[in-house]
Order: sequence, then structure tokens, then C-alpha cells
Amino acid sequence: MAEIDARLREDVHQLGELLGDTIKVQHGAAFLDKIERIRKGAKASRRGSTEGAEQLSATLNQLADDELLPVARAFNQFLNLANIAEQYHRVRRRAPGEAQPFEDSILAELLQRLASHGHKGEALARQFGRLDIELVLTAHPTEVARRTLIQKYDAMAEQLAAGDHSDLSTAEREQVKQRLQRLIAEAWHTEEIRRSRPSPVDEAKWGFAVIEHSLWHAIPNVLRKADQVLHSATGLHLPLDAAPIRFASWMGGDRDGNPNVTASVTREVLLLARWMAADLYLRDIDQLAAELSMQQASPALLARVGESAEPYRSLLKQLRERLRATRSWAQAALHEDLPPPAAVLQNNRELFEPLQCCYQSLHDCGMGVIADGPLLDCLRRAATFGLFLGRLDVRQDASRHAAAMSEITDYLGLGRYTEWDEETRLAFLQKELDNRRPLLPGHFKPSGETEEVLATCREVARAPAASLGSYVISMAGAASDVLAVQLLLKEAGLQRPMRVVPLFETLADLDNAGPVIRQLLALHGYRARLHGPQEVMIGYSDSAKDAGTTAAAWAQYRAQETLVQVCSEQDVELLLFHGRGGTVGRGGGPAHAAILSQPPGSVAGRFRTTEQGEMIRFKFGLPDIAEQNLNLYLAAVLEATLLPPPSPEPAWRELMDKLASDGVKAYRAVVREHPQFVDYFRQATPEQELGRLPLGSRPAKRREGGVESLRAIPWIFAWTQTRLMLPAWLGWEAALNNALQRGEGELLGQMRAGWPFFRTRIDMLEMVLTKADESIASLYDERLVEPSLQPLGVHLRGLLSQAVAAVLGLTGQSQLLAHSPETLESISVRNTYLDPLHLLQAELLARARQRDNQADSPLEQALLVSVAGIAAGLRNTG
Repeated sequence: MAEIDARLREDVHQLGELLGDTIKVQHGAAFLDKIERIRKGAKASRRGSTEGAEQLSATLNQLADDELLPVARAFNQFLNLANIAEQYHRVRRRAPGEAQPFEDSILAELLQRLASHGHKGEALARQFGRLDIELVLTAHPTEVARRTLIQKYDAMAEQLAAGDHSDLSTAEREQVKQRLQRLIAEAWHTEEIRRSRPSPVDEAKWGFAVIEHSLWHAIPNVLRKADQVLHSATGLHLPLDAAPIRFASWMGGDRDGNPNVTASVTREVLLLARWMAADLYLRDIDQLAAELSMQQASPALLARVGESAEPYRSLLKQLRERLRATRSWAQAALHEDLPPPAAVLQNNRELFEPLQCCYQSLHDCGMGVIADGPLLDCLRRAATFGLFLGRLDVRQDASRHAAAMSEITDYLGLGRYTEWDEETRLAFLQKELDNRRPLLPGHFKPSGETEEVLATCREVARAPAASLGSYVISMAGAASDVLAVQLLLKEAGLQRPMRVVPLFETLADLDNAGPVIRQLLALHGYRARLHGPQEVMIGYSDSAKDAGTTAAAWAQYRAQETLVQVCSEQDVELLLFHGRGGTVGRGGGPAHAAILSQPPGSVAGRFRTTEQGEMIRFKFGLPDIAEQNLNLYLAAVLEATLLPPPSPEPAWRELMDKLASDGVKAYRAVVREHPQFVDYFRQATPEQELGRLPLGSRPAKRREGGVESLRAIPWIFAWTQTRLMLPAWLGWEAALNNALQRGEGELLGQMRAGWPFFRTRIDMLEMVLTKADESIASLYDERLVEPSLQPLGVHLRGLLSQAVAAVLGLTGQSQLLAHSPETLESISVRNTYLDPLHLLQAELLARARQRDNQADSPLEQALLVSVAGIAAGLRNTG
């Protein structure tokens, strides 16, 4: 097995020692010895030692109630420290002659490859400048780390960087160590877990903090380096206003199943975004005004400021006053409904043009070296983030719109909309969309739920166009779902185009996506209201929960193919919006590989995807890490656009149809049809406890009921905590084994070698199976599941073994991830700290269920800490 890099091991060891020192100061040497016995027992147990397993179990069983929380905290904190060390290791300083990270060189290598395939420099530069990648930041019901701790973790990473210099003096090294010791002590003495659920506004502020502390710094660096690479390859530069990557958000706009997101919340979040954007630009402008003291200026700049000894400062001071006015108004408008004064910036050109004028003047006057410094960075930010940081999407379930329409048609004496067939609905909606008169009289008094739908539409209508992204319709299934929203927005006074986006989530809806969009595009008047690309959202979470990942992945692929074909026939641009999560069960996995595995033609210079809470922190929480991940997105979307993957062979399609059919049958036979499944799920996993924990602003369930009522995230999160990982692999074991028994192993090998879609699915399956652990899952069963249900657990673990055997048979390896020994070693090291947390969590769950524990008790706190620690150790949990 490969050794972890010595420098990473050294950092992990140092952080662990400092944590041990902190624990020893508070709890004494005897307690620290107990932690060490647990760690050594877990390590020996993992190596097959019966004695080690017994020591581990005995030490944990003998813990007193008041020791449960500090033991859980110790292992939780170590896993978080290991994450910090691993994250920093990815972006650490490289010695002379040492290979640079793959992410840093990927763009240059891609441009060379594209040139070798015959793409001319001018066309390459044009396509690069036109890239339209939008990362949509979403809140996460399983993100448990508090913002204050995240900030301390970031500060620790900064200290690791400060110590990563060979020429530091002894005193300087000691100073770095002392700072690390202090930060680790601060983290140890800070509660890891919030006591109450975050509000939607809290979640939005968390998203703004990621922009402020990381993305704000990363974007100019990414674009500066991309421009240098592009110029080296083509002799051309990125346009000043190019924004190949932008950001949007669902935090404060996603009301699907979340009664806490109201129209007033959406308004507040929009205003907070304007306040934060103005404040961030003011910091930039203050720096620029201090630096741009030059006197020589172009006639264009002098014409804007008149006679001035310091013309750049004069223009920047005008902009600064407008930014101050914008910030002051946004602050005041949070408390009362105030119209914006004339000085408030309303259009991004009002921000961009003064900066552009300064930039052009400096270049015209031979001071390009000054122009290409912080001023260029500010221009890049203005192009990327605009006046609103990112665009806010609105999302609501199709049934809420239908209920509102039904109340309206009932009031108008037309019958109940929900009882009409699709043809009747479309006829009514088209007629009213074409009608110039209002649909409703002013004295109409709707119910509370309908009023909330209408109030949301009014907020959409009054907000500046650039502050909003798309209106996403969850559980969309028909053309009328889109027209109903368009009519409600028209009724609210919206007089500009807005993308209304159907989200196809279940297996049946994915199969029906192409016909629905074909019908929409054929409707009279619809194309006139489109104004831009037809956006369609593909749901990964609910389709996988509905049918398993085998059938869901193939349905998602086929839906995209059909949508590409339909829009091509209709001569309409298509923008696919991917609702991916952090896990395999929710479409997760490495973004670069995922993008390159999409159907040919589906990534045509445009790509929109969700980035979910905890993965936002892992991928974008630190500026250097964010740069690497943004580089991957740029390279993958450019490659998928100009070098799309081949279409699958007919034989591959035929076999994939069989795999999907076998997969969905096997998945549903367990999840839907096994009479004991729901009871087993609730006993074997912390699903019920997760619903009580203060994890996010959104309820864990859409409604009362069984598995079908659960949201996709807690459904997957619960199985991940026990390491069975069931949603990510169930169905694949039957699909692959049936194919191998039919003698189709050679064809599976061809698919894996020649079809990026299939290869990526198998790679992600292999990763999740490596993290799955039968022995850990069985421990939960032994402690928590009544004897009559335990045979089902044995059966499921048997299916897991079959899945592992099938993947090994397909890949020809003797061990999962044998081709990636570094990853295997990383997982192995983490298991030493994860195993005690799993054992402790099973014990905590048993005790909590016996005592009907209160939410703020030490026992419940320890349980929450174990949840957070396992999440940190496995990285992609929800």
C-alpha cells in the first residue's frame, strides 16, 4: 500500500499532537491515555487483531456518561484536522522541479490538445470567452459545522501555509506552532454543533461568507491565469467583461417543502446580497483610490471628471459615493419598504463602465502594468458577481402552483383546475397568457398558501432582473406546469422574460421530459416568451431514490439525449441544469469526470449545476482550493463542448437497457416491496434522530409517511452514517451479476473502456463501495435492530458483497481502488478514527432510544458530534 506523502503525514501528526495537548490540559493525562487506547484498539482491529477489537469494545463500553461527549469530540476534531491537512496538502508550495497539481496545468494541456485536433486559435479564444458556467450554491440539511468553527479551520490552514517554508528561523517556526496550538484550543473549547436550526437567512449569510472569504479572491486569480494560458496558446486575451464562471444561489429562494422560506425571506436575502456586494466593492474601490494617484489620463476619462489633478481618484470617488448610497439604502430597506434613491446602482454597467474607463485610460497612457493589477481584478469581479453577488433562483413544487390555480379558477366560477385534463389546462393558460386584462379582481382574498405563492411572484416581479436566475418547478411533469407559473408571474406584474424551468425528477418524469419540452416549444406564443435558451433541470436525488442509481443514471442520460435532439429540431438553444449532490446516490462524484461523461451535444458551452452545502466548503471554502476546482470546471466544459464524447454503440445501449431494468427491479424489490424494510431502516440507522437534530432550515420530510416521504438527502445521509451506503449501490449488484452470468463480461469491459458515461458510473460505484463497510453496518444491527429484523440486515450486507465482487470482476482487480493506493491509504488512516465514532454512535443511539432523550442533553449532543465526525471523515455524506 502506498505511503501518504511524508509532509502530509507530518502535518496530520503535528495537528493531532497539539489536539492531544489541548485535551490533556482540560481532562488530564488519564483521559488522554483512554483516547489513545481507543485509537490503538481501532487500528489493531482494522489489521485483524481480535485482541485489538476486544480492547476497543471494552474501553468504549466502560465509558461513563460524562465521558461520551468528550470522547466523541476528540475523534470528531481529529477528523476535521485531518481534512484541513489534506486540503492544504493539495495546494501546498511545490519544491523546484516537483510536479504541479493536475488542476493547475489542466487548462494549458487542454488548449494544446484542442489545437492538435485542428481548433484554430481565434475560434478557441472566442469559445473560451463565451463559456457560460453557473454554479448554484444550495443550503444543506446535513451541514452541521458552525460558521465560527469553519473560520477557525481556515485559519489553521493559513498557519500550515505559513510554516511551509524551509528558511524559517527556529523562532518563526515556534510562533507558527503557538498560533496553531491556540487555534486548536479555541476550536476544542467551542461547541461544534449549533443549538437551534439555522434560518433560511442564516443559510444565505453562510453562502455570502463563502463568496466573501474565498470566491471573491479566487475568481480574479483563476481568470488571470486562464487569460495567461489562453494568450500563450492563441495570442489572444479574454475580453474584459468575460465571465465564464458565475454563481447563483438557492439559499432564501428554495421554498420546495420548506415553509420557512417565504416571500419576505426572499426579499430580505436579495437585499442582503446587494448590501454585501456594495460593501465588498467599496473595499476594492478604497484600495484603488489609494493606489491610482496618477495624473495623466485619456480624453475619455477627463471628459467624465473635468479638470482634476487626480482624474482616476475623482472618477473612483464618484463610484464610491454611489456604492455607499447603495449599501445604505439596502440596509434601510431591510426594515421598511423604501424606493431606491437615484444614486443607488441599478445596472451592472453603472459599476463596470467607470472601472473600464480607468483601465482603458491607463493602457492608452502607457501604464498598462498598473491597469493589469488590482484594477483588472476588480473588473473581473464586477463581470462575475455584478451588483448582486449571484442570481437567486426561486423553486417551488408544481402541486403548489396547481393548488393556487385551482383556487383561482374555482373563485372565477370556471371549475377546479386540478380536476381538468392537460388539454383543458393548456387551453385556459394560453388564453389567459394572451389576454391583456388581469386574471383576478383586486378584491380577491386567497387562502394563506395561495397568497404565499402570489406574494412570491410579486417579489419576483419587483426585483431587478439581474438579481434573479430561474424559477424552478419541482416535480414537473407536464407543459401546463410551466405555463401555470408564467401566468402567475404575469398576474403579479412581471413584464420581462424569466426562465421558468421544469425539474424532471422521477424515473417516469425523466422518460417524459423530451415529449413535454417538444409540446411546450410547439405551443402558440411560448417561443415568443422564451427569450434565450430553454432551460431544463435534471433531478439526480429523487430519481435515484425512486429507482436506484443504475436505472436513474441511464434515465438521466437518455433524457438529456432526447432534449438535445428536440431543441436541435426546434432550433432552440438548450441549457441543462444538473441537480447534483455530494454523493454518488445524488449524482455526486468528481465534477470533471461527470461533465465529460455527459451525452454528446448536451454541454454546448453552457453548464449549470448545484453545489451542495458541505461540498461547497470542501471545494470552495479556501481560495486556493476554489481555484483548483474552478479550473476543473473551465477545462471540463470547454473539452465537452469542443471534444464531446462519442455516442454509445447500439450494443452498449441494449446492454445498458438491461442493466437499468435489472437494477430498478432489484432496488424496488428491497426498498418498496420488502415488508420489513421501513422498520429495519428506522431501527438500523439514525434516520429518526437526524429528523430531530438542528441540521438545516428545511424539514427532513415532505410529509408523514414511509421512505417515499423522506427527502433524498436525509435518506442517503442515514445510510452513510452506518457505512452500508445502500442508496448508492443497491441494484448494481443484480445488474452486473446478471450481465456477467449472461456472458456479457467482455461487452461490459468494452463499455468501460470506450464510453465515458459507463466508466464514470463504475468509478463512482467503486469509490462508494470502498467506503462502505459490512462489519461497521453489522455493529449497528447488533446494538439497535430487533432480532426479527436482523436477517434483512444480513441479506443487505450479502448484496453489498455481491456488488463488490461484481465490480472487482469487471475491473480485474484483487482489491477495490487498487489502482489508487494513495486514496486507499487515506481511507485506511481515517478508519482508525471513524471506527470508534461508529461504535460510539451505535451505543449513543441505543441509550437515547431507551431514555427518550431531550434535544439539548449531553447524550444528544454527543450523538450530534458523532454524526458530524462521521460526516467529516467520509467527506461526501449528503
